[in-house]
This record gives sequence, C-alpha cells and structure tokens, in this order.
Amino acid sequence: MPDLTHMYSTDLSVDNAGDLMLSQGTQAGTERVIRRLMTSQGDYIFQLDYGAGLPSYLGQPAAVPQIMGVIRQQMSLEDIVSQDPIPAVNVGLYNNTVTASIQYRDSDTQESAVLSIPIVVT
Repeated sequence: MPDLTHMYSTDLSVDNAGDLMLSQGTQAGTERVIRRLMTSQGDYIFQLDYGAGLPSYLGQPAAVPQIMGVIRQQMSLEDIVSQDPIPAVNVGLYNNTVTASIQYRDSDTQESAVLSIPIVVT
C-alpha cells in the first residue's frame, strides 16, 4: 500500500486535481528516514523506542560524536535502509551548524539516496 507524500514539518501534498499525492520509490524511503531521525523517543505511542530525536540537539553544545552514533544506530533499525553496504554517516561542525550527511541504499528500490540535515547548535 503506498504512503501519502509527507515531508517532515510540511503539510500533505496535493496534485493539480486536488488529490493527495502518493509517495513512491526512493522518495518514500527518504521520508521514512527523515521521520525516524526527527522523531523523539517516546513521541510515537505505538513504538516508544522509535526515533533519533535530532531536534533535541537544537541550541545545545555540539555533540558531533554522539549525533553520529545516534544516526548510525537509527539507520540500522530502519527497514527501508539496506545494510549492504552499510550507510555512510558523516557529521561535521561548520559555523555553529552541525550538518549530518547520510548516504544509504534503499532496500525496496536498490537506489542510492543522499540526505543532508542541518542542526543549529550553540
């Protein structure tokens, strides 16, 4: 069953006819990964240990190794992320912004996906 298109922190998307858009292929996987990384543990009532909670790092001192570890751990738990090859996660601090760059293979489509997620810190 296809998912509705929904990128984190945005409204549902509609097409020119006003119908809700469906998410397919690698886009669906990317939406799932972003949702996992941005959801704080305890917020998803059906699975309390789901999520990386990256927004909790906003305004905090840069914890680059901790952020990298959390992302790697959560990527290993997401079904849409193939573990062969293991996802590449790089986290760096540039001008008070921690940026996480993630490259992985979508387990459904076998296509590569690349994400870049900025996290503003103090």
